[in-house]
Amino acid sequence: MSFLALLFALLIEQARPLAHNSWVHRSCRSWVVWLSQTLDAGHARLAWTTWALAVGVPTLIALLLHAALMFVFGWPVAVVWSVGVLYASLGFRQFSHHFTDIRDALDSGDERLARELLADWQHVSVGSLPRSELLRHVIEHSALSAHRHVFGVLAWFSVLAAIGLGPAGAVFYRMSELVSRHWRNVDKQKKGWVSDTLQDTGDAAWHAVDWIPSRLTALAFAVVGNFEEAIDCWRNHAQRFPDDNDGVVLSATSGALNVRLGGEALRPDAATRLGETLDDVDSESTPGRTPEMAHLASLVGLVWRSVVLWMVLLALLTLARLLG
Repeated sequence: MSFLALLFALLIEQARPLAHNSWVHRSCRSWVVWLSQTLDAGHARLAWTTWALAVGVPTLIALLLHAALMFVFGWPVAVVWSVGVLYASLGFRQFSHHFTDIRDALDSGDERLARELLADWQHVSVGSLPRSELLRHVIEHSALSAHRHVFGVLAWFSVLAAIGLGPAGAVFYRMSELVSRHWRNVDKQKKGWVSDTLQDTGDAAWHAVDWIPSRLTALAFAVVGNFEEAIDCWRNHAQRFPDDNDGVVLSATSGALNVRLGGEALRPDAATRLGETLDDVDSESTPGRTPEMAHLASLVGLVWRSVVLWMVLLALLTLARLLG
């Protein structure tokens, strides 16, 4: 019943999005912070233990509750639990308002406001960023956010739900991303800093967890976009950077939309914490047209067509299981 759970979760999330600072997110962050402060000793083995606990305990809780509800009440109540977990894990509206505000500012010709909104979203210094570069960064960050908040969650949820593990996959993916992001961005000048070993462990684990989902997202973008160009950009990027998960998503986005992405990265602003490492790094530019306002609308269409593709695939898998 993963199709029904996903459908209702998406509908609820669109109608009443969960706040970024909700009690669910605060609880998860507090759990990660407490573990790192308690167990971080700078040793590799203990670092992997810390990561396993940070990600594994919430995942196990989601799995055990799903199994208990299925055993005691049956699948309808278990589906309700899956809807709740997906609602907390998916995050369309956690990033889409940034995209919408920047797009509206550009539509009205207020590039200064658009730069301020981008700087506030990504905590970077944009200076006098040209309009085309501003659009490029908005497209890149929005595509990656759609992958991490939506398609990566769908990938892990679908795989583990297919083998009877309920919504555990969604929790596993979101906690892996949260752990890596928190440990990478923590302020080493303040209480609560984490060791380099723990940061490297979180990044290595996240890279492994996101390897398949990033390629599934790229494939979905290719299928619903310009297939030949997306595959060609993906292949060219993979030949140069075979282990770059984010680059796979962005190269496929570039080809699917026929837009030039990549180039000089934005730098942290003065208020950014010391030692913080941003996802945005310098990269080679891809082929394609100079980013324009029309590409923002094309990106929205690309994301929603990809969501529909996932829904159709899940519906077919659910139907096959029912008929089989």
